[in-house]
Amino acid sequence: MKHLFTFVFLFSFFYIHAQESNKIAIGPYVQQMSTKDATLCWSTIEGESLIFHPNGKTDTIREYKQHEIHLANLNPNTTYSYDVLNDGSDEGKGELTTYPDKIIPFNFVAIGDSRSRHDVYAKIVSKIMDKNPRFVINTGDLVANGRSLSDWEVFFKINHELMKNTPYYPVLGNHEKDSPYYYNFFNLPNNEKYYYFNVGDALFIVLDSEGLRTTMPPYVPEDKEGQFWYNTGVEYLKVQKEWLEDVLTLHQEAGFIFVFQHQPLYSVKKSRVAGSKLVREFWGDIFARHGVQVFLNGHDHHYHHAIDNGVHFITAAGAGAPLYKVDAPQPETVMFKEIEHFVDVEVNKDNAILHVIDIDGNEFETIEVKRRKTN
Repeated sequence: MKHLFTFVFLFSFFYIHAQESNKIAIGPYVQQMSTKDATLCWSTIEGESLIFHPNGKTDTIREYKQHEIHLANLNPNTTYSYDVLNDGSDEGKGELTTYPDKIIPFNFVAIGDSRSRHDVYAKIVSKIMDKNPRFVINTGDLVANGRSLSDWEVFFKINHELMKNTPYYPVLGNHEKDSPYYYNFFNLPNNEKYYYFNVGDALFIVLDSEGLRTTMPPYVPEDKEGQFWYNTGVEYLKVQKEWLEDVLTLHQEAGFIFVFQHQPLYSVKKSRVAGSKLVREFWGDIFARHGVQVFLNGHDHHYHHAIDNGVHFITAAGAGAPLYKVDAPQPETVMFKEIEHFVDVEVNKDNAILHVIDIDGNEFETIEVKRRKTN
């Protein structure tokens, strides 16, 4: 694998020779990033399989081969152009910008539940690109069915222009179904189910509220789904909770802490209030005790903002899934809105501003959090 570096001002250009002759089917796209390294991913088609339905319909399912390049010894806060094919075409080209090694302002975007209504999600992605975020975090249910390859093909098609230049961090939702496709397509830190990363003065923690639970039996009523999830995965969650305690203690000097998971701690959907209470009771005071400023989740398809013990609990699940009616506002509720949206977070030296923006580009809530008081 050859690397050719040409330095021009603050920009560096490198060309990467792909060993396979097959053209790109998915990607290329940027995955986990740091101040000095990054990962590039893309997929090629290796073959096709056929599924025959009783009604005579035939489905063609592609077989993909995943490619990854891990780049090291990069310069902080520097934009690199790349070409994973180096064949004179634009197919393998993109850009990446490494994270800064100093505390400087940056922004990122949080979204959730992009799984269906692809026209809505495509419009959301277009609005996100206008914000030019350092990275995007999706709080789960990226697709309708994580075990359906065609769903992932549509997801990556919609995200192509965004992801070829911008790291995209997913959160496991119930619709991912702990699918092997999720782990094949994404390259994530730690154990990939739950992980953390840093940018400047901020710590970002992604939790897995789903665990090993891949399906919901059809006989479980909706108002008992939360209890089912909890009881089938509590031992897994206990291990994760110990990990979270260690991470928060290790990073107690972080100026900002953002936590992400799929399941809400405060639901305003009547049938899910009891389930969210179980999730909240499990985590206890861990977020308030460690000074977490913002907890972002998906799952409930609307916008909801609650505050408890100084922590902002935000449901941002309006990226494409059908919207849910809010029918059970809670005492901690500050605002709710049944609308498609995303959250553009501006992280500064002394504060972070959360701009909650609807699908038409209108900002309908603005939240400020102050930098944590550290030693």
